[in-house]
This record gives sequence, structure tokens and C-alpha cells, in this order.
Amino acid sequence: MGEQTDKISGRVKQAAGALTGDEDLKREGERQERKGEVKGHIDEAVDKAQDAADEVRDKLEDAVDKA
Repeated sequence: MGEQTDKISGRVKQAAGALTGDEDLKREGERQERKGEVKGHIDEAVDKAQDAADEVRDKLEDAVDKA
């Protein structure tokens, strides 16, 4: 599942668990919501790394062109 899907599904499970008194379902929802948050942080880190790599590549290409 995607980041947002995990977050939303997790919240729904938490609410269902709270309404029914099912602590296992509530905890499962909490874990799923955290999983979505982690996916978001990973996606951000990958994007930043890709941007940095692109910047280095561009600088190297400029240096080669000037040489």
C-alpha cells in the first residue's frame, strides 16, 4: 500500500478498535499509520538523494564541457 493509504487505513482501524473496544485492532491501526509515515520519510530521503545526485552530475558535466 502507499503512504496515504496506510495512514488512512490505520486511522480507520484505530477508530474501529476504539469503538468496539478491540485493543488489538487499535494497535494494528497505530502500526499501520506509523508504517505510512515511515514510507513518507523514506520517499522524501530518496527524493533528496536523487536531487543531490542530479546536482553533482550537472556540475560534472559543466566541468567537462569547460575543459
